[in-house]
Amino acid sequence: MSGKVVENSGETIPFATVIIEKTGLSVISDENGNYILKNVPSGKHTLKISAMGFAVQKKQIEVSGNLDVSIKMEGELQELESVTVLGRSQTDKVNKQSYSVTAIDARKLHNSTLDLSHALDRVSGVRNREAGGVGSRSELSINGFSGNQIKVFIDGVPMDNFGSSFQMNNIPINLADRVEVYKGVVPIWLGGDALGGAINIVTNSKPRTFVDASYSFGSFNTHRSSINAGYTAKSGFTTEINAFQNYSDNNYWVNVDVADLNTGAYFPNQRVRRFHDKYRNETVIVNVGVTGKKYADKLMIGFTGGENQADIQTGARMVSVFGKIYRKGSIVMPTLKYQVKDLFTKGLNVNVTGNYNFGYEQNIDTVFRRYNWFGDYKQYEGAGGERSRTLRKFYNNNGIATANATYTLNDRHSFMVNNTFNTFDRKESDELVPESLVYKQPKKTQKNVLGLGYKLDYNDKWSTSVFLKDYSLKTTYSRSYNPSGATGDIAYQKYVDHTSTTGYGAATSYYLKRNLQIKASYEKTYRLPSPEEIFGNVNDNLEGNLALKPESSNNYNVGASYQTSFSEKNALSFDVNLLHRNAVDFIRPTLNNNQTMTTNVNQGKVTNYGIDGEVRYSYSNRFTAGFNATYQNIRNKTMYEPNQNYVSPFYNDRIPNMPYLFGNADATMFFNNVWKKGNNLSVGYNLLYVHTYYLSWPSMGSKDSKLEIPQQFSHDLNAVYTMANGKYNIALECKNLLDNKLYDNFSLQKPSRAFYIKLRYYFSKSNN
Repeated sequence: MSGKVVENSGETIPFATVIIEKTGLSVISDENGNYILKNVPSGKHTLKISAMGFAVQKKQIEVSGNLDVSIKMEGELQELESVTVLGRSQTDKVNKQSYSVTAIDARKLHNSTLDLSHALDRVSGVRNREAGGVGSRSELSINGFSGNQIKVFIDGVPMDNFGSSFQMNNIPINLADRVEVYKGVVPIWLGGDALGGAINIVTNSKPRTFVDASYSFGSFNTHRSSINAGYTAKSGFTTEINAFQNYSDNNYWVNVDVADLNTGAYFPNQRVRRFHDKYRNETVIVNVGVTGKKYADKLMIGFTGGENQADIQTGARMVSVFGKIYRKGSIVMPTLKYQVKDLFTKGLNVNVTGNYNFGYEQNIDTVFRRYNWFGDYKQYEGAGGERSRTLRKFYNNNGIATANATYTLNDRHSFMVNNTFNTFDRKESDELVPESLVYKQPKKTQKNVLGLGYKLDYNDKWSTSVFLKDYSLKTTYSRSYNPSGATGDIAYQKYVDHTSTTGYGAATSYYLKRNLQIKASYEKTYRLPSPEEIFGNVNDNLEGNLALKPESSNNYNVGASYQTSFSEKNALSFDVNLLHRNAVDFIRPTLNNNQTMTTNVNQGKVTNYGIDGEVRYSYSNRFTAGFNATYQNIRNKTMYEPNQNYVSPFYNDRIPNMPYLFGNADATMFFNNVWKKGNNLSVGYNLLYVHTYYLSWPSMGSKDSKLEIPQQFSHDLNAVYTMANGKYNIALECKNLLDNKLYDNFSLQKPSRAFYIKLRYYFSKSNN
């Protein structure tokens, strides 16, 4: 007997359990939902099918010969499509990894207005830190490490060179099928030099014909739309398109101190609207190729194009306010993807990718004015700017090539090699100063990370991986000097720096019981400075630092997960992760001298002891609730600052501007067959909490004079109505329900209360 296990929508269900009751016969469907049962006795039988996230199905069959039985399963938690239910992966392939990994089933969030970064903000150990509203500069933090210390991938391809038009906080959640969060230790098949973890956005790459289109509108004149569609012919010809758009005035309310530009009169704690913060972006991704061929399971040639424009309302802190500065950028990226299984010999799988971004970034500051938060301004004579008069434009000419090969010797032993190469060559110009030598200086890097690994699996209970990584970086730049000593005599000298080092690690897991898994992992990892950290990025208020050194860390993780159920309808799950980080030459952002921009510096030594965990409860398909919490004790262990002979006054201080205690709680009710069979309603609530933390070093200044980022609570509500088993969907959301003051980074205030509505249409046809 054979067949396929699918959802009502036609999507295949991998790793479903198929049992013929009272015979002892059972099998697990493969990654494409196919199953085969041999030696089935003739006669009448009861077929029982189960899969995580789906209601158990029973089907009566009669066997008198070869039989084809395909099963459609009802999504037990189908109503969760707009609800944040975050936990371990739905598939054994991710769930059984030895690494400390949390996976989000993004399909359950496709009806929400969340982008990828805000979906991740609800995972234990993860914080999304942003400078404002839609399209603002943002970065993810995992267990105290943040920014470039966290690497982001799409289907295993690094996003290092995607530019400002393709960021985590403007990518709609509908682009992803699953999002994997690796904490601390990163497997080598995700090639790169992450210091504190990685995010892998997994898209649905199965051959299929589908359309997923949505549009949302909300407060602050915010519009978001996306369309994902694909077609696969029986011949294997495949085409895919993903397109999305974001627009917002971002004119939300903020509380600030304001001074009159003419009289100097002071108006503390004024509630005003942001007035110069519009953002828009449009992006399209097109792939064309073939799938399911002997020479290629997938061979796709693609193109990613897009542009964005963003007003710049503030500097690194809200004491600086602008009214005319803006930035814009583009992405122009051809891509190649090639995957083949059993190349030359059974068990050898190869995956090769390549892309090159020809896009640009530009900062425009040509209006010689000074603004305050009332929108008043003072005009000055002559040529100047609000911060630094410029039309600076640069092309980063950034390319990435990856190659990954896995050889599975047998059920127990497998080997892997991965290589990731990144090239960067910035070309700059400014039409205001076309002859300036500053913009003609070389700014180049070439980075390569090579990884080798071995994995042992034993009896489906014990799994262990060991790996080795080689890092290398070549940086080409110049420094100015005065050859004659005369005023204005400036020349430049070219430098080429080489850096190389080796890291290593291991990860293991063991199932004490079927539902109780323990894990441990360790990595000696390095993170090479990024081109933006070295050379700067005016568009992101970032000043470069040519003296940055690579940072390294010893990362330790110990964790456990446990699932149980009782009274048939009640289910509980527990996850906990203990961590230790011991970093050297830790790179962290700090304010520059005039506090209008940030720059990155090496902190010396930093340690972090922490714990994060999650508890989740569900009752049948009617109710689910859970909470997670994270505590991270990240401390400065640099005893002597450079060129100092005395102990640093900040020794053993918490690293400033970094939240150390935060968490989430959520609850959702589900109502089935509302008004019509197949139509479902869910009503959900989410709470985000962040504890008070200092903006600067805790040992600096008196208690009353210290700047701090206050305790924060954010309450969100949502309601989703799905019709025709999820084909048509309507979602209503309220974010920051109580209009609380929310802050991040250097006390940059985030949006006030907002309301949104989202309409979504989904159709899918499975390609057998």
